Amino acid sequence: MNKNVLRLLFGFIFASLLAYTSWASTRQPVWEWRGFAIQPDNWWTIATLVDAYYGFLTFYVWVFYKETRALARLGWFVAIMLLGNMAMSAYVLWQLARLRDDEPASAILVRRSA
Repeated sequence: MNKNVLRLLFGFIFASLLAYTSWASTRQPVWEWRGFAIQPDNWWTIATLVDAYYGFLTFYVWVFYKETRALARLGWFVAIMLLGNMAMSAYVLWQLARLRDDEPASAILVRRSA
């Protein structure tokens, strides 16, 4: 992914979260949120879900960078969108397990050489 694609993606995430959170705030202050299904509480439920899935997408950008095979990219995308933090933690554990004993944990952040 090039920098312009990342700027567009994360600019959209920032702007849309800011807009939706601001809009939901006009419906009900967040400190008055009481549940999931009652009006207007569902606006904060939706905001929370949108925020969570944008977090999943943000994590997936790193996975997309790390994985070079299309099938692996697709599989991890589906897993992350369906399982969220469970899939994300599994991916990090898998990356840590692949490290050699002499590699620092920070080595998981970059692609491996072929």
